[in-house]
Amino acid sequence: MDDSQDVRIDEPAMLIRIPKLWDPGMSDDELYDATRGHWKVGPRRERAELALAVAGGVVREVFAIDSWHPAGTTPYVTQIHSGAPADRWEFVGAPADEAIRSKYVGRSVKGYFTQGNQNPIRYVNC
Repeated sequence: MDDSQDVRIDEPAMLIRIPKLWDPGMSDDELYDATRGHWKVGPRRERAELALAVAGGVVREVFAIDSWHPAGTTPYVTQIHSGAPADRWEFVGAPADEAIRSKYVGRSVKGYFTQGNQNPIRYVNC
């Protein structure tokens, strides 16, 4: 897929940068666990319907968010996260429908992040 141009995100979504956890050989479960927690986010998180896992400015996967929980209160399949700061959150969800995934996975979202911004979370349409 051509990732040279930024994709336009139409749905209420959170872009979640996971560059330190991302590995091209990671399993689906590892990618899900890396994306879903532990984030310092406020009430605005409740408006997001999708979570886009981003590494290298490219969407690696899209998850439909079912619910949000205090970090460390829902089970993880992998051991990607250890310990949960009290002020953090995690979501529970599943891979988005194929129509959504095919629209975003492999596409660039670099334009949604300003250069130098270190915040791993970017809300879009929320």
